[in-house]
Formats: sequence, C-alpha cells, structure tokens
Amino acid sequence: MSSDLETFTMLPLQLDPQTKALTAATGSRALQAELASLNALHRSLLALETPNQVPPPPVPVNPKRSANVGKLRESGNAEYRKGKHADAVKFYSLGLQMALTRPLWEPQQLVREEVAALYANRAQAHMALQSWAEGAADAEASVEAKRVGNSKAWWRRGKCLMEMGRLAEAREWASRGLEVEGDEGELVSLLKDINEKLAVKGSS
Repeated sequence: MSSDLETFTMLPLQLDPQTKALTAATGSRALQAELASLNALHRSLLALETPNQVPPPPVPVNPKRSANVGKLRESGNAEYRKGKHADAVKFYSLGLQMALTRPLWEPQQLVREEVAALYANRAQAHMALQSWAEGAADAEASVEAKRVGNSKAWWRRGKCLMEMGRLAEAREWASRGLEVEGDEGELVSLLKDINEKLAVKGSS
C-alpha cells in the first residue's frame, strides 16, 4: 500500500500574468496552504525597498542579543559581589537561555564563548551556596563548551567533586585539567589537596 510520500500526482498550476500569483484547481488543503505561503513570500519580496527587490543579506550576529547576554552576565556578577548568590544564579540562567536560543546561522564559536562564561559563573554561584552537585554540572558544561583556556571551570568542577567526597573522580578530573591547561596554579594546588585527602582516607 503506497503512502502519500511515495505517490506522485501532477496537478495543473495557473500563473496570474499580472500579479504572478500561483493557484491550483484542487481541493487539497495542504497544497493551497503551500501556495498561499509562496504567494505571500512573493508579495513581501516585491514590497522590498531595495534595488531590484533583492533581499538584504542576513545579519550574522544580532547585536541586541549579544548586548542583552552581556548585561545579564554583568547583573549576575553584581549580585554575586553583593553576596546575593541565588539572585546571581537567576541572572546567569537568563543569560544562558538567551545565548542558547540564538539562531542556528549565527557563529557557533560566539555561542560557545558566551555559554562557557555563563556556566562557569553560575557554577561559582552554586558553590557559594554549597550546591556542589549543581556547581559540578555547570562547570562540566562550561568545559564542554570551551576546553582550553578555561582553567577556572576545570578547577570548580574538581573542587565540587572533592567537596562531595568523590575524591577519585576529582583527582582524575583535575589531572585531565592539568593536561589541557598546563601547570595552572589553582589546579596544581587542588590536585595536591585531593591527593592528601585520599592518603588520609587510605590510611584510616
């Protein structure tokens, strides 16, 4: 039994010589809807106030969205400095929502930079609230968006894992961070602390 996708039916289309609108003498609602959409697009192109009715090239980055993402991040930073860590989390979350819903044609590298910074900052705010699991998840998401040049996020997840008592995971994570970031001071210090805790745990 053939489905609609496997069946081809030729239908006569009429082109209005004056308006150039397409019509079809058929009762198919789907076709009528498609033709209505196509005719609407044609009318909108004819109404363009550009040379030869040629559409302008799309703006690759929406500057308003970039500014709003930046403002939300700065607002989160301001609340964090005031000690209002829960409010900081809310601002960072709004910034992430805006950054992650950028149109797909905008540069993905820009999205990664924005998201990496916002996840890292929200991880820090979670840590201030001692929400270690949430902080660990956000720091990992930050690293996934930007692996190199993101030592703070590497450190924050390692610290969260250590605070949760997941010392073996923390050591492995910090070691991986050092492989990526080089001998970064905070990561070196963190790995030392983790190894000391593991030694104490092993001897007890």
